[in-house]
Amino acid sequence: MLWIKSFHVIFMVTWFAGMFYLPRLFVYHASSDDQISNERFKIMERKLLIMTHMGGVLTILFGLTLLMGYAWEAYADAWWMQVKLALVATLVVYHIYCIKLVKDFKLDRNQKSHVFYRWFNEFPVILLMVIVILVVLKPG
Repeated sequence: MLWIKSFHVIFMVTWFAGMFYLPRLFVYHASSDDQISNERFKIMERKLLIMTHMGGVLTILFGLTLLMGYAWEAYADAWWMQVKLALVATLVVYHIYCIKLVKDFKLDRNQKSHVFYRWFNEFPVILLMVIVILVVLKPG
């Protein structure tokens, strides 16, 4: 199980790297005003989204493997595990919304300012902090 846990953490880092950097690209893209930059950001967002998808899917697959393998019996009644899973579901919704935003930028339909994306960029940071604290401390 330690191998599975290792891969779960590795792909979680990959997923969060994408979830941190993709909204940062949105900040720069929303601030760009020339066609060359606009096209460059579209390519960067598309490629980063592919890597982020892989990280997210593999994180969830290895996490479910861990959950079904031993964690569910040990932590089924633990409130921290239920909160962690709810936060992961929230991250999935955030990820799906990022897909919509990439499509909006691709079609030149973005209506949001770089300021919105600066705040939007902070959300996965908060999720990561709470998830890691819950998993490490396993509170009462």
